Amino acid sequence: MKIAKAGVMGWPVDHSLSPALHGFWLTAHGVEGSYQRLPVPPDQLGQALSELHEKGFVGVNLTVPHKEAALGFMQRVTPDARRIGAVNTVFIDNEGALTGTNTDAFGFINNLRAGAPRWRANNGPAVVLGAGGAARAVCFALQNAGVAEIRVLNRTAARAQGLADALGAPLVAVSWDEAKDALKDAALLVNTTTLGMKGQPRLEIDLAPLPVTAVVNDIVYVPLETPLLAAARARGNTVVDGLGMLLYQAQPSFAGWFGVKPEVTSALRAHVLASMA
Repeated sequence: MKIAKAGVMGWPVDHSLSPALHGFWLTAHGVEGSYQRLPVPPDQLGQALSELHEKGFVGVNLTVPHKEAALGFMQRVTPDARRIGAVNTVFIDNEGALTGTNTDAFGFINNLRAGAPRWRANNGPAVVLGAGGAARAVCFALQNAGVAEIRVLNRTAARAQGLADALGAPLVAVSWDEAKDALKDAALLVNTTTLGMKGQPRLEIDLAPLPVTAVVNDIVYVPLETPLLAAARARGNTVVDGLGMLLYQAQPSFAGWFGVKPEVTSALRAHVLASMA
């Protein structure tokens, strides 16, 4: 029986939690498959992708710094990946053709709904901190969910405006200096920057104007509870950590490669957390 191979391409990639995540599901479902780390320098991405089929791979995940560059090497790109401007999952058909998609928006919105079951798109405005690739996926997800106003805050105002222009309404770019006003009636605050991540500076933002009814989500998961989440929890906000986004974004990948739809469970979460120790 042919073993279906998948993996994660990045540079570096030794820190990736995806092997622990997919390995858990492979074992749990008794799937004859494998999932491995694939360190690929940026200048070798095209060649590495083109060789996957002959090496027996059914697909790969892509992580930093390959998500945007991979668009140019795909034979097909899904509408989600095209709109987000990045590929994080590749499916390889029997002829070796590469289809690029993006499951980050799926991962974000499902993690948000699981972690904050009372959150609804019509609860009020969302504030998104950051304007990079992760912010684009988050804003795309919120836009699709039907949030009526998405306020994008970034230290570099031009980047925030660029994101708002790219995705269109209901995104609006807001100056970082106007964060206080942006938070006043917000129902959701999402940090998509690396600020607060282990080894990075803290995210400096005053939560005082934010309603205590708002949900606060940080897509950073190292540490699991960032200073932002700790401060929000202390004042009574519902908080959602970033690990679930990683877990949920992997569901469509695994299902497409191995033919089994896996579940995100407390046992999976515990297994991945243990691998981080």
